[in-house]
Amino acid sequence: MSSDQVTRIRTIAVVGSGYMGGGIAQVLALSGRDVVLSDVDAAKAEAARVRLLDEARRFVDSGLFDPGSVEILEQRLRAADSIESAVADVDYVTEAVFEDRTVKADALRRISRAARADTVIGSNTSAIPIAELAESVERPERFLGVHWMNPAPFVPAIELIPTSHTSADAIAGVEAMLVEAGKAPARVADSPGFVANRLQFALYKEAVRIVDEGLATPSQIDTVVSNAFGFRLALFGPFAIGDMAGLDVYAASYGSLAAEYGERLAAPETLTATVEAGNLGIKSGRGFLDIPSEDVPALLAYRDAAYRRLSVLRRELGAAPGLEAAAAKEAAEKEEAGQ
Repeated sequence: MSSDQVTRIRTIAVVGSGYMGGGIAQVLALSGRDVVLSDVDAAKAEAARVRLLDEARRFVDSGLFDPGSVEILEQRLRAADSIESAVADVDYVTEAVFEDRTVKADALRRISRAARADTVIGSNTSAIPIAELAESVERPERFLGVHWMNPAPFVPAIELIPTSHTSADAIAGVEAMLVEAGKAPARVADSPGFVANRLQFALYKEAVRIVDEGLATPSQIDTVVSNAFGFRLALFGPFAIGDMAGLDVYAASYGSLAAEYGERLAAPETLTATVEAGNLGIKSGRGFLDIPSEDVPALLAYRDAAYRRLSVLRRELGAAPGLEAAAAKEAAEKEEAGQ
């Protein structure tokens, strides 16, 4: 694969036309690429195409898609008779079949046998190791994990997970395609859960533990998270937030948590070492991130303005349908139980 192919991904096949695959197909077609859908048979692929067009009309009417999006999809999106015909002459294939090792392995074998030798293949898996899936791909240098987030049309993040065999050009080509499609790809290592799900499920486990301990209800936890650190996470990652807050504050807080919960919530060794070295975040000039001191005032001004705008947006949007009712029912049940 030569370097002039890095930005050449123009034609795409999406194998698996369900909720995730369909959303991926919409995004890539709306970015100006020709996309062909395939599934277990031609009828299912065509039904998916019709569904995606109908959905796009609703999205345009509600302001979620730009005007003209339906016309673009009508021109760019088509259905194939089979997996083999879909992938036979495209630059890139997204495998988005059901999250099952056997199903994915079978689909990848069929894709790699029918596709051109230079076709890049990406697997949309949430947690299956990419090196394991690569065993089902002929010429694994053109294969990598491309983990989209749900719902695909609206969540920017995408994890790119190469294996030791993945070529640099394959990674760069997919990355360029995703940036052009308005996404925010990040290259991460091939490990179970990658980055997003490892962090997400760690939070979820601790949240369930708090419920089990009777410390808060699910609705109460959701209120705290979405209006506290979850609010900040809409704009910054954990390291930027920590550096702005002060890593010495974090280390002290871990001390209090460890006193109650033990090693499970003790300070990470790297955090302790960073603080002991005098690197406390922006107030000392360096933390986990090396933010230039001359940029700190502008960063803090950006933070405050962004939080303000996000607060206004949340008030404009109002409460999410159903969640207030769920919280009220939860509170009533708790009162009835005398808690």
